[in-house]
Amino acid sequence: MQAKLAADAIPLPKKRNSWIRTIKKYKVMYALLFPALVYFAVFKYIPMAGIIIAFKNYNLALGLWDSPWVGFRNFTDFMNGVYFWDIMRNTIIISLYKLLFGFSAPIILALLLNEVYTQWFKKIVQTITYLPHFLSWVIVYGMMVALLAPGDGLFNMILKETGVEPISFLTEPAWGRLLIILSEIWKDIGWGAILYLAALAGIDPSLYEAARIDGASKWRQLWHVTLPGIRGVMILMLILKLSHILDAGFDQIFMFANSFNQEKIDIIDTWVYREGLERLKIGLATAVGLFKAVIGFVLVLAANKLAKKFDGQIW
Repeated sequence: MQAKLAADAIPLPKKRNSWIRTIKKYKVMYALLFPALVYFAVFKYIPMAGIIIAFKNYNLALGLWDSPWVGFRNFTDFMNGVYFWDIMRNTIIISLYKLLFGFSAPIILALLLNEVYTQWFKKIVQTITYLPHFLSWVIVYGMMVALLAPGDGLFNMILKETGVEPISFLTEPAWGRLLIILSEIWKDIGWGAILYLAALAGIDPSLYEAARIDGASKWRQLWHVTLPGIRGVMILMLILKLSHILDAGFDQIFMFANSFNQEKIDIIDTWVYREGLERLKIGLATAVGLFKAVIGFVLVLAANKLAKKFDGQIW
């Protein structure tokens, strides 16, 4: 007992400021990180103070602090609105279609390119597929008009020559969602495949050799070697996409929407644009933005938890 008390009485050496030593040790790395931290602090975190607008009847003349508080009225007005279920349904359907097909398309392209051994052909395909990513949706929609316009669109001109009645692709509600999904895939499939190609390049070739020695076919190699090798990247990209599940693509929808097909492709962001900027209901628009952010945050946490739970047990 006395030995224990004596040991307790011995003063322990004071802990040095380990975080200061860490910063000094990696000062170059922290210097490179500093501009990014400043960017996120100034443009991402400080603007979060504007969240309080969601709980106010914001008035431009009164300003942020003098506008009257309304509590959760902006949220209830949005959820009880006549267009709530329509825009929620459109947003979720379009987002799920984009998640289902837009998420898998770059993976399939990367797997196909990974099996191409003619380098010049592989580079040409990569270049052709990722160049559309750099086109704005204004240009993409202009291309769609040139191809699909009911009067002088190239595709409809071909239909006329074959005796088929022209189709109003850009105004028919039934074609709206399909055009949005296809144009999204066409625009971003090559760009998304770059990340998966980089992950595929990091797979140890000896794993394929071992699989071939064991008699594994190409499909077995794909299932047991290739896909597990890029599983981490796939899970990361899925989590990132889930965080934007309610962002169905404002720029794209804004360009494609018109008075004829709006009922099928009108989403939360385009509705917020009309309410917030055209009708100056800024408090309502902010409340909807906060509503989307909370749902995205919950989905990211859930997806991350599931990914950790099943990691190593999927394949």
